[in-house]
Amino acid sequence: MAHILIVEARFYDHLNDMLLAGARRAIESAGHTHETLTVPGALEVPGAIALAAATHDYDAYVAIGVVIRGETYHFEIVAGESARAIMALTLDGLAIGNGILTTENEEQAIRRADPEQLDKGGGAAEAALAMLKLRQRFDA
Repeated sequence: MAHILIVEARFYDHLNDMLLAGARRAIESAGHTHETLTVPGALEVPGAIALAAATHDYDAYVAIGVVIRGETYHFEIVAGESARAIMALTLDGLAIGNGILTTENEEQAIRRADPEQLDKGGGAAEAALAMLKLRQRFDA
């Protein structure tokens, strides 16, 4: 049984609730346990994962949150840098599923977050578990 850390950037409560529901359902359905850690925004998610990884208490990580395009360039920075930092951690050997949504509007975010629609929270958890299996294969 693996112990998974879900790191959520809680900015849009109603969207995060859906992402969390999907992630938790996928992890529990696979027979694993989880904890949830909340950070202020998507840019803080990779840092929190790095800090948690140093404890060796978790087998895999699920990054979730929502970034919706606004009127400024800030969207590109947050979307790109959070994804880049998560990828860097993955290349360092951490099993991470990236479920940080980057959308043009709330309608797209709802469709992707809702466990009864595209279930990107569940998909991120499944990706983390798949990467964990892959890491275990190569560590053996």
